[in-house]
Amino acid sequence: MTGGFDEHFGYRPVSPLERRARIRRVFATVAERYDVMNDLMSFALHRWWKRRLVEAIGRTSAETIVDLAGGTGDVAAALAARGRRVIVCDPSLEMMAVGRRRHPDGIAWIAGEAEALPFATGSIDCLAISFGIRNVTHLDRALLEIARVLKPGGHLFCLEFSTPRRWARPLYDLFSFAVIPRLGAAVAGAPEAYAYLVESIRGFPDQERFKGAIETAGFRDVTYRDMTFGVVSMHSGRKTPTHELAA
Repeated sequence: MTGGFDEHFGYRPVSPLERRARIRRVFATVAERYDVMNDLMSFALHRWWKRRLVEAIGRTSAETIVDLAGGTGDVAAALAARGRRVIVCDPSLEMMAVGRRRHPDGIAWIAGEAEALPFATGSIDCLAISFGIRNVTHLDRALLEIARVLKPGGHLFCLEFSTPRRWARPLYDLFSFAVIPRLGAAVAGAPEAYAYLVESIRGFPDQERFKGAIETAGFRDVTYRDMTFGVVSMHSGRKTPTHELAA
């Protein structure tokens, strides 16, 4: 379903273990400047995209929400401000250290990887992940693990870069490959890290393929909403209820 995505670091073929190690180094390198770079790379549009995510989650009755790959905690803080119990789960200790300093109250923080989540089966009302799913080591395995920890009928929301409209791709590619690595060098001192981030977007399944992967993992009512001409897409779905699994 994911077509070799798990065996590449950007455009370079690597083993899953090497992919995992390289991605950890990327986020350790960029943690302190991560949010500034997000503003610059997206012209602050990432804030609007994330607001749409928070609003969509707010329309559910979820009380306990895991913000997977929640990093510096901007989405988690917005959810906690709405009175929800929020847990950031991220493999990067460096990213979470920045998040704890910025959001010291109202959020729980726990280290964990998407393929082996530190939560009991059927214990979570809602899991959200924004701009993190393409950085897992094994995408299909991560989706199965997300399904495991959600309660039957629980919600998954995934905000991720996707495949833009055809007419927008030339300008999008020019900005991505010519500008973003230079910004990474000038602002974060990490041009290679941001070259990877651009390449990882191109290697990620498009909207329909990712929808199919979510459905294969055991989710129903899977839909997606494109934003900014498909540059970003928000997928959502519900874990198949127990009675439907038994039918």
